[in-house]
Amino acid sequence: MTAYTGRIAATPRGRNAGSRLVVSLLNAFGLPMLLLVIWGLASTRATSGFFPDPLTIARAFLDTWVGPAFVEDVLPSLARLGLGVAASIVLGIAAGTVIGLAHWLRELLEPLLEFVRAIPPPVLIPVAMLLLGITDTMKVVVIVSGAVWPILLNTIEGVRATDSVMKETADSFQVTWWERLWFLVLPAASPRIMAGVRQALSVALILMVISEMFASSSGLGYRIAYFQRNYLIAEMWSGILLLGLVGILLAVLFGLVERRVLRWYHGIREVNRV
Repeated sequence: MTAYTGRIAATPRGRNAGSRLVVSLLNAFGLPMLLLVIWGLASTRATSGFFPDPLTIARAFLDTWVGPAFVEDVLPSLARLGLGVAASIVLGIAAGTVIGLAHWLRELLEPLLEFVRAIPPPVLIPVAMLLLGITDTMKVVVIVSGAVWPILLNTIEGVRATDSVMKETADSFQVTWWERLWFLVLPAASPRIMAGVRQALSVALILMVISEMFASSSGLGYRIAYFQRNYLIAEMWSGILLLGLVGILLAVLFGLVERRVLRWYHGIREVNRV
């Protein structure tokens, strides 16, 4: 009787799991597939050659990026992006922690930070070219000039918002400054820091493309601009498609890292939700 009822009970659970899988797939791929169908139908009726159909773009994608262009353009772009993001994380967390802990320093630097933050990073590209030349260092500096701000500001706010009760508890146990930093301040600020890193990834990807379009002889931005200037429209769209795929890959990788770093935080949220 128990085995029989177990089989009966297992059937709805299996159906529910299958239904959830179907719903997840529809949520993930339903809208992109619908947009592809609309694009395909619109491109067949369009008189302009600037909007090729999805199959033409897919063929151009394989012909363009599966080969030497991956090594010559994609890998250098990813290297610049990685260096820029890494430098932004180190600088943003280090400076944000110091500014967040020192009230007098925060008041001293706040007007300057607000002024510098208001300057659009692409405006700094000509200045960076004059100072550093058309080099990879220049492109990394441009990426850092924009990507560091979300991390810096979120770190400052996260450090400032550290729970006062936890601070008093640390004082009562005579915790050293370094122990307080590593085991109290940074963990408490980590949710906001990770939110800043998420924003910085999008900014870094944009600045990577812009810097390569302005001053480069390789990279995704350079290649997309080259295709546009030479009216290689399908190849241009394939480069834009590749940028979108890079963005998705970054989001997936960041999600994995975030779940691991903030495992304790998500656990607390789940408990509070229940």
